[in-house]
Amino acid sequence: MTTATPGQPSSRLDVRLATSDADRAAARELINHRYEWRGYGNSHVLPARRTHSTFIAALDDEIVGTVTLAVDSPAGLAADTIFRDEINSYRRVPGASVCELTKLAFDAEIPSRKLLASLFHIVFIYGRRQHRCTDLFIEVNPRHRRYYEAMLGFKPIGELRTNPGVNAPAQLMWLRVADIAARISEFSGQGEAANSRSLYPFFLSRSDVRNVHATLSRGLRRSPMPPPGLMAGGAAGMENFA
Repeated sequence: MTTATPGQPSSRLDVRLATSDADRAAARELINHRYEWRGYGNSHVLPARRTHSTFIAALDDEIVGTVTLAVDSPAGLAADTIFRDEINSYRRVPGASVCELTKLAFDAEIPSRKLLASLFHIVFIYGRRQHRCTDLFIEVNPRHRRYYEAMLGFKPIGELRTNPGVNAPAQLMWLRVADIAARISEFSGQGEAANSRSLYPFFLSRSDVRNVHATLSRGLRRSPMPPPGLMAGGAAGMENFA
């Protein structure tokens, strides 16, 4: 899908799984570039496990964002390093399937609201359909706490800790997957008309969601995600550091 904004050239945004070595290398390069800028080091790697799925967002074929969805396994989640007790309290709920977002990075100079909404919506669809995730966690620097609360509805869990991997303070945040679905149903597709700081009005349209589900049915790991359209909104520059 390609659309145009008046006074601006047309742009194409594609969101897909990073299935090639080139995609993974580009995602890793973006992560290390942004993390180094934040003072988190530049030697981070993407876990090569079946429980980890890395997504990339490319604007006109240039990778401008990435996030990895990790699902629970005997090896646990990255956030277990300092928040195991908190996450275990959710694991003990019958039927629970915990997961986390990690290795999140965006090009600071790329407009972001539509990109973020499209990326998170596709990760939500994938996590719910492929892994039946019930509880989503993310570990962030506390200066990003209010952003995640306002934009996606995450709630802080537990006390601040120090993440030894980046030598920085960390806040664990949690979001019930069923609540994501409810917010999508209420707000998606409204865009600026919703007059809301939340990202949910910028989530994918119903037709794009149908395309995503069709792609999943054909074999998501062999096909790029359908492009959700032109990005619009403010500037990026937000990373977590798990």
